[in-house]
Amino acid sequence: MPFADEMIHRGTAVDLADALETAAPGVPAARLREAAETLAPLSLRERVDVLREAMLLDLGGSFTELAAVVRTAIRVAPGFTGWMIWPVSTAVSDSAAADGSPSATDDALDLLAELTGLLTSEFALRTLLRHDLDRTLAKALEWTTADDEHVRRLASEGTRPYLPWAVRVPGLTAEPGRTLPILDRLHGDPSDYVRRSVANHLNDLSRDHPELVVSTAAGWLGASGGGSGTTTGTTDRLVRHALRTLLKRGDPAALALLGYPDPGDALKVDGPHLDRDRVERGGSIELRATVRKTGGARHRAELRDEALEGLRTPRARDHHVVPRRDRGPGDLAADVACWYYERSNPTMAALGPRVHHALSRTETWVTMLPTCRRTSPPLH
Repeated sequence: MPFADEMIHRGTAVDLADALETAAPGVPAARLREAAETLAPLSLRERVDVLREAMLLDLGGSFTELAAVVRTAIRVAPGFTGWMIWPVSTAVSDSAAADGSPSATDDALDLLAELTGLLTSEFALRTLLRHDLDRTLAKALEWTTADDEHVRRLASEGTRPYLPWAVRVPGLTAEPGRTLPILDRLHGDPSDYVRRSVANHLNDLSRDHPELVVSTAAGWLGASGGGSGTTTGTTDRLVRHALRTLLKRGDPAALALLGYPDPGDALKVDGPHLDRDRVERGGSIELRATVRKTGGARHRAELRDEALEGLRTPRARDHHVVPRRDRGPGDLAADVACWYYERSNPTMAALGPRVHHALSRTETWVTMLPTCRRTSPPLH
C-alpha cells in the first residue's frame, strides 16, 4: 500500500482546486489551496477530511449545487481522477446526508456510481449506509446488474461489514443477512475483480457468523454444479478465498464443505518441537514435528506455523513438509519443517517481542490437501 504522501499530497489538493475552478469558473477554490499547505504532518484519513471540509466550504450552497459542480468536473476537467476523488466522494455523501431528503440520498448514490470508476466510492458509501441503510442497500442491489464492473464491485465492497480504512456501519453488523442478496447476485459475476470483493465480503461475515457463511457458500457450490453460468472451478476458488478465516480456525463445517472431514485418529502428530526458546538478532529457529498416518486412507500432511505467517514479514519464510510416497498405514512420516527468521532487516527490529511471543505459542496444523485442521489450541 502506498504511503500517504504518494496518494494525497499538496499536488493532489492543487489539482483538485484546478479541476473545481474549471467546472465552476466563478467560484475560487481558495480554501482548498490553503489546505494544500497543511497536509504534510497529517495522516491519510486526516488529509481526506481536511480536503473534504475545504471543498464543502469553497462550494458552499446546497447539495444540488455541489453535485452539479462535481458532474461538470467529471465532464470537463481531464485531471479529475485518482486519489482526489476520495475527498470529493465523501463531500458528496456528507452533503447529501446533511440535506436529509430522500431525493438527495438517491442523487448522491447515483453520483457515487459515476465517481467510482475514477477511484472508488466505497468509503463515501459508508456515510449513506449509516444515514439511510434501507435506501442505500436497495440501490446497491440495483448496482449488481450494472454494465460497469466498478459499479458492481461497489455494491459488494462498499457494503462489507469490516471494510478496511472505513467507518463501521452498525446496521450491517447487527443484521448480517442484509447484504446476502447482493452477494448472491454477484458471486457468479464474470469479472474476477468483482468476485474477489464478494469473497472478501463473505470472509468479513465469517468473523461473527460462521454458520451463515458456510450455508451461503454451500448454496453457491451447489448452484455452480447445477449450471448457474459460472464454472465450478471459478466458484470453488471464490469459496475457498471466502472461507480462509474459517479454515485457519479449523472450522469443522467449512472443512467438511470443501471435502475434508475430520480425520479423527487417521493422523497423529508429535510436536511441534522448537530447537530453542528465544530467537536472537540474526538468528534462526527450527521447528520439527512428525505426522504419522494410522488409517488406511490416503492423506497428505503439511505443517504450517500460523503465528509466523501472520507476521507478514518479507524475510520470515516457511518450508512446508513434503511427505514420502503414501504406501499404506504408518508409511507417511513427514518430520522436517523449518522456519527461518532473520533480523538483519532494520525495519523489522520493533517486531522482536511479538516474534518471541509468537514462537512460544506456535500452532500445529494437519493439512489434508489442500486445506487444514488445527490440532492445538488457537493463537489469541
